[in-house]
Amino acid sequence: MQSKSACILCSQNCGILVEQDENGKIGKIVGDPDHPVSEGYLCQKATRLNYYQDQVRLTSPLRKREDGSFEEISWEVAIKEIAEKLVQIRDTHGGTSIAYAGGGGQGNHLGGVYGAMLRAACDTPYIYAALAQEKTGNFWVNGFLFGRQNTNYCEAVAEAEYVMILGSNPVQSHGLPKARPTINEVSRNPDKTLVVVDPRRTETAKKADVFMQVKPGKDAYLLAALLGYIVQNNLEDKTFIAERTVGFEDIRPHLMSVPVAEYAAICGVPESQVSEVATGISSAATFALRSDLGIEQSHNSTLNAYLARLLFLITGNFGKEGTNCLHTLFFPLVGHSKEPGKGGVTTQVTKMKGIGKLFPPNILPLEIETDHPKRLRALIVDSANPVANYADAAAQRRAIKKLELSVVIDVAMTETAQAAQYVLPAQTQFEKIEATFFNLEFPENFFHLRHPISKPLANTLDEPEIYHRIVTAMGELPASFPILSRIASLDRMIPNARLLPLALGVATYFNPKWKKYQLLILKETLGKALSYPYAKAAAFIWIAAHMFVRKYEKQVQRLGYKEKGYALGEKLFKRILDSKSGAVISKHTYEESWELVRHPDKKIHLEIPLLLDWLDELPEKARREQEIEQEYPFNLMAGERRTYNANAVLRNPAWRKRNDQGAMKINPKDAADYELEDGEWVDCISPTGSVRVPVMVTDEVPEGFLSMPHGYGLQYPDQDEKEAGPAVNLLTSLEDCDPLAKTPHHKNVRVKISKAEVPVG
Repeated sequence: MQSKSACILCSQNCGILVEQDENGKIGKIVGDPDHPVSEGYLCQKATRLNYYQDQVRLTSPLRKREDGSFEEISWEVAIKEIAEKLVQIRDTHGGTSIAYAGGGGQGNHLGGVYGAMLRAACDTPYIYAALAQEKTGNFWVNGFLFGRQNTNYCEAVAEAEYVMILGSNPVQSHGLPKARPTINEVSRNPDKTLVVVDPRRTETAKKADVFMQVKPGKDAYLLAALLGYIVQNNLEDKTFIAERTVGFEDIRPHLMSVPVAEYAAICGVPESQVSEVATGISSAATFALRSDLGIEQSHNSTLNAYLARLLFLITGNFGKEGTNCLHTLFFPLVGHSKEPGKGGVTTQVTKMKGIGKLFPPNILPLEIETDHPKRLRALIVDSANPVANYADAAAQRRAIKKLELSVVIDVAMTETAQAAQYVLPAQTQFEKIEATFFNLEFPENFFHLRHPISKPLANTLDEPEIYHRIVTAMGELPASFPILSRIASLDRMIPNARLLPLALGVATYFNPKWKKYQLLILKETLGKALSYPYAKAAAFIWIAAHMFVRKYEKQVQRLGYKEKGYALGEKLFKRILDSKSGAVISKHTYEESWELVRHPDKKIHLEIPLLLDWLDELPEKARREQEIEQEYPFNLMAGERRTYNANAVLRNPAWRKRNDQGAMKINPKDAADYELEDGEWVDCISPTGSVRVPVMVTDEVPEGFLSMPHGYGLQYPDQDEKEAGPAVNLLTSLEDCDPLAKTPHHKNVRVKISKAEVPVG
């Protein structure tokens, strides 16, 4: 039997075809040629997703005993006790004493959507998510430039004449459709230029026409030098700037004063290369920039986000074919946060502001591990593993143990689950209907609602059902809605009659408390009436389809639909529900991309005063950053993506065809200085902690630079210490982060090393 689904290991979520035997055991996995974006492409990691589905699973709700061990309890007992404790904490200390962490991963987003209902019941605004340790600096900058923090642009790497890959390694980390063939085509095409900016000679850098080997953490100096050269040599696109932007005259003096030669020396890139690339960008017919964690989890990360965007904006490479371009979102993955002075939400202890309605994991222990009267006292963790994946693993573990209530919802006994008080067994992403909201394409966008391909493990529940049971046990909703359920069944027979929306409006009028839980009500009414018996959670997709049509009716009609308004929303919903390979949902023109700018004048607002101040302060920052390098001489990149590492949902180390034990890459000269040979072990020590790891000697990394992968150090039954590999977040720090967004500097962890014995195992 062959079933259609999608990979869950990165944001691309490529379509897959999965072979299963008569018992449902997963066999061969290949790319799905019918997927509208990946079109059959697949990397080697997805072919081994059977190690995710067939892992050691949680099979019962668990409650921690006083001695630290766990006991199995029933769902009824677990839900009742958790609900009672949430109500007690909420009513005694307020909703702001409760927080939610996770709710997504790379493809588990429907559960996170329904998690909003539990947050509503708890009356908390606090969501701590992986995106907030990666992308919130980007979101904040986008809010100023484009008008909303949940605007987003895609990168036309395949179509552009001149391409820059900045702090990214698509050959290994993907991040764009069909990454490997796309990069290969750009690299081989004599009419195109591929520029790669990275401290490490990555797999992508080896294919570059121009490799700008920037010093670790010095990307802001390189970007400033490029911008300075462009403006100082009158290479900006004056027509585009005049027609499409405001504020250039406010940023121009700052760029005119950039000391290009000095910054080139600071970042380690020859001045001649700076002028070559700046001229190439300015003179190219089209330029596209792809950036990722290399600049987002590095020094000056929010400033990096700003300068990178200015690079394509002041050269006029935006909003046209072959350039970076705003795109639609089937449903926004994040929200828009107001600034604190304008009514925006902040945390109670550190007073951190929300960005995109998210809060950064780096402050989570600080909000818990304190005697502050308004500290966090309860935490719900869904599809996340803070102890393994957030900065300073030891601090995250200590904080979770201090909580009055900690609940983990997951498929396996994660490191965070081991520290929690309650553990609830969820279904895997292949046992339920599921989706991702990483729908980032233009001019055509798509959405993939993944149908289950495996039978749920006994005594597990999907996250929407878990949330519904907790909210009901908290006294917020009745257990069922018999009248609305009957109307929902009739509504599916004559959907354009709008029977269910009308009935739901009446029901919430007489029960105002229900309004904030309408999604759960729809799951229990519309969801049960859908043509697929397992599709209750797809009720949200019905809402999203109608919302999308209200925004982009003509763009949806371009797909060949004659319907309008509500009928078109129903048509789009049915198409999504029935398209097991995913479906194209809209088609824009490039001129229409400017309608996605959220400023009333539909122009890009270039000036961000705070970041221009930071730009002016770069020379002083360079001097300060040298001080810590004396005690900790190495810059560790904590989180390299390799052929066989992935996110933490793949826990069994046997999934790796080649297990290098998470070896740390080191330059040959540095290895010689420490009398190290390939495969020998070292203790890698940071101000926060230490790990023991074997070394891999390679000139891929420059002197003074070390590189260690993520996704190792996970505890799995019957594995020894060497198989587990290094838990890299034992080395990272809560304090070493961006001053505005609090994104951690995982690419710039200062460490020292010493030779060590081989671990026992």
